[in-house]
Amino acid sequence: MATDKSKLPSRYVSVGPESAPHRSYYYAMGMTEEEIAQPFVGVATCWNEAAPCNISLNRQAQVVKLGVKSKQGTPREFTTITVTDGIAMGHAGMKSSLVSRDLIADSVELTMRGHCYDALVGLAGCDKSLPGMMMAMVRLNVPSVFMYGGSILPGRFRGRDVTVQDVFEAVGEHSAGTISDDDLHELECVACPSAGACGGQFTANTMACVSEAIGLALPASSGAPAPYESRDAYAEASGQAVMNLLEKNIRPRDIVTRKALENAARIVAASGGSTNGGLHLPAIANEAGIDFDLMDVCDIFRDTPYIADLKPGGKYVAKDLYEVGGVPVLMRALLDGGYLHGDCITVSGKTIGENLEGIEVPDGQDVVYSTSKPITPTGGVVGLKGNLAPEGAIVKVAGMEKQQFTGPARVFECEEDAFAAVEKREYEEGDVLVIRNEGPKGGPGMREMLSTTAALYGQGTDGKVALITDGRFSGATRGFCIGHVGPEAAVGGPIGLLKDGDMISIDAVAGTIEVDLSDDELEARRKDWKPRDHDYQSGALWRYAQTVGSTLDGAVTHPGAKAETHVYADI
Repeated sequence: MATDKSKLPSRYVSVGPESAPHRSYYYAMGMTEEEIAQPFVGVATCWNEAAPCNISLNRQAQVVKLGVKSKQGTPREFTTITVTDGIAMGHAGMKSSLVSRDLIADSVELTMRGHCYDALVGLAGCDKSLPGMMMAMVRLNVPSVFMYGGSILPGRFRGRDVTVQDVFEAVGEHSAGTISDDDLHELECVACPSAGACGGQFTANTMACVSEAIGLALPASSGAPAPYESRDAYAEASGQAVMNLLEKNIRPRDIVTRKALENAARIVAASGGSTNGGLHLPAIANEAGIDFDLMDVCDIFRDTPYIADLKPGGKYVAKDLYEVGGVPVLMRALLDGGYLHGDCITVSGKTIGENLEGIEVPDGQDVVYSTSKPITPTGGVVGLKGNLAPEGAIVKVAGMEKQQFTGPARVFECEEDAFAAVEKREYEEGDVLVIRNEGPKGGPGMREMLSTTAALYGQGTDGKVALITDGRFSGATRGFCIGHVGPEAAVGGPIGLLKDGDMISIDAVAGTIEVDLSDDELEARRKDWKPRDHDYQSGALWRYAQTVGSTLDGAVTHPGAKAETHVYADI
């Protein structure tokens, strides 16, 4: 590739006499004149020692850099934060999780802008870091390739595969007295045996599937578990691919179109993926200036067959999907059924259809089904709307037998209060537990409720108790759990007006969520309503609460591409 920097951002820091001070810094780091003359490629990771999800990213980044170098690019590695949900779960630390998605995007943007890098390869391992990295790519619109760090290997506990979800649910079993201290300790010691992100179709693996379906990751790059050395081949190929995109000037917004977002929503539904997909896809769309909100996502969920039998609704983990051919096999099944737009361009330089040529859904396996014989005819995630959620809500129905529920509200003002009640079994079968003031603004930070939902499930309440919240659920949540209720309580949404005993009806088949109150009664209660103060009146969580928007639009913190007066890639 000829090194013509006349239209590349790095010309500001590497070309001409005025860049002499900048070049002096590069010489200080051992760079040669040839390297300074080449395009600068940011290689961003979310490496840290917080959790197994991220621990292998640094090693994989080194191989990405070799791929960049092999195609006459100059890689510049940097890192950003991750808040890992498995560690943050069940306490106030979870308020930092969703906030970290936007901070990751912001910090990658600022690093790229500040140093005038020309292209980006981003590696991520844990839940919010995947959409955060993809958001930055679309926002900057420089040639970019995403790469997932890979999933964890399944643990083995008394002859069966287990994940961290089993440990969370075991806490509920322990509180119910059905397993002992020794049982719980034995399980926690074997559940997570390697590096990598949570093994079920929780948020990390859901968004890894999205990265391939939306076209920002190379085909099959997300499949191999994190410990597998075979990941190196994809890391090197990702570094090479970004140089090819730079040469051809193929940018993220050429890839992330409305049709690509629809493909992404299809794969979330077909895999029984995390409800968080309904939050992150609108946020990615916002970066491209595309209208694609929670209910648009749910419309696609509604008519997508559920065909991948993955945990938590099913029985398999990411390693099993990889062993039958990975995400391309799932995409092939969807394409064969007419559920994917095959003409969308991807970072391979080819279309989805071209990438899937020669891929077949193998016989003799029951991980991925055909769309003609699905596990269920509609997607694993369903949108709800009604007088309790005028801006919508979302529920994961994969693996659920009962999809209607009516019961009296049992209202909690925060997750801690609800978890304490669940631990003491202070609820009745048939109750609808309501956890409010946990939305993006009211939390602040829109916590996940896995500790509470897993404890409920572990106590044997599957289908006997429902839970609704303006917060979120983990991709590992199962049971009758409705999240993302909007408008949230903090802005006067109906969920903030509920009282104990109000009758709530949920119908995941019809897509409705209603409270048995008249408009007049709701309006009368609204006149008496006052917002609840939270404890975060300074710092990052306060700042987030000032700018974050509604869950309907992805809980974004800025106006997105629609308000742009310039795009970084064209500076």
